[in-house]
Amino acid sequence: MTPEEIAKLPYRPCVGVMLVNSDGHVFVGQRLDNPGPAWQMPQGGVDEGENPRDAALRELWEETGVTADKAEVIAESADWLPYDLPHDLVPRVWKGRYRGQEQKWFLMRFTGQDSDVNIETDHPEFAQWRWLPVDQLVDSIVPFKRDVYSRVLDAFADHL
Repeated sequence: MTPEEIAKLPYRPCVGVMLVNSDGHVFVGQRLDNPGPAWQMPQGGVDEGENPRDAALRELWEETGVTADKAEVIAESADWLPYDLPHDLVPRVWKGRYRGQEQKWFLMRFTGQDSDVNIETDHPEFAQWRWLPVDQLVDSIVPFKRDVYSRVLDAFADHL
């Protein structure tokens, strides 16, 4: 696909979850589909007709095994935050239908125990997970998502 073709594509509606534990550290998972370091917070698409908050809780459960009763929603981003995929990934991800994602982010406080986390889900996305200090978050993320992660931190700064 040419850059001009990619620029005409829409963004995929998506939600993201910044799950913070009692120490103020953030849940990140190492993606299964990336051989290099590719840590990220839970995220995923919004189903047609689905409320973004409900989608965030569903994605959290689908990717981490953390149920809604173990996650307290603290805040949500005022805006949808877009990011573009690198051009070489566009034809391979989502069948080339999207240029990237536009995300509504939710800050959640984890109220469970580490034993409540189970990344061995029906459709696993993460090979491993860890709690990461907030100040290490952006540098640990794949480069093309760093800007959106910086904007997420800005959006939730008053709560962190």
